Amino acid sequence: MSLLDVRNIETYYGPIMAIRGVSMSVPEGKIVSLLGGNGAGKTTVLKTISGAMDPQKGTVTFDGREIQAKDPDWIARLGISHVPEGREVFPFLTVHENLRMGAFSRRDSGVADDEALVFDYFPVLKDFVKRQAEYLSGGQQQMLAIGRALMSRPKLMLLDEPSLGLSPKLVAEIGEIVLRLNREQNVTVLLVEQNAKMALEIGDYGYVMENGRIVMEDTCERLREATDIQEFYLGMKDQGVRGRRRWKQRKTWR
Repeated sequence: MSLLDVRNIETYYGPIMAIRGVSMSVPEGKIVSLLGGNGAGKTTVLKTISGAMDPQKGTVTFDGREIQAKDPDWIARLGISHVPEGREVFPFLTVHENLRMGAFSRRDSGVADDEALVFDYFPVLKDFVKRQAEYLSGGQQQMLAIGRALMSRPKLMLLDEPSLGLSPKLVAEIGEIVLRLNREQNVTVLLVEQNAKMALEIGDYGYVMENGRIVMEDTCERLREATDIQEFYLGMKDQGVRGRRRWKQRKTWR
């Protein structure tokens, strides 16, 4: 069953169409990866889902309810957490205060338990619980941003470039934690990534965007085997054709 359905959305920056009739589904309990280069429209898709931008056309349905063009705080209360590109933690607040900001809309008694759960997944944050976020490393800030999103007990987490600017070791660690959160906490994930290797390793299903539109989709396992994905996103070249030049390659999608 699909937790999120996006149908034919078009979103503009002023007169410029950023996404062009994008449709996708995110099944409940799965990780869906959205791949593409800079400017492909991936971030705009997430902003449209979370309410940061309004689509001029199309529908966004979450848990059976249309949510397009609704206020972001209303959408967040439904169970969608958005971890934006660049982390965007509150720099002058402590780790503890940042995490509590993620639970601002909750009125139940389980906030402390969920904070302890975050520390189970990100032990380093517990060591720096009283430190201001601006003094954390890039990787620690990314962990904090994901932990803050978890504090709202989301049904769906939108992750925008969590590997951005991180070392390969930290990229692998973040990927493993996202996978664990999905499997152990049943958090459905829509993952936007340029790091196709990580996204296809942990994802169940994938979409590829170019120039604001979906150009390819399949299971992540099949996408990893696709020639286009290997060549243009995984950096793998067929060495069997001697002297073949990179610029002569053409994607099979249109």
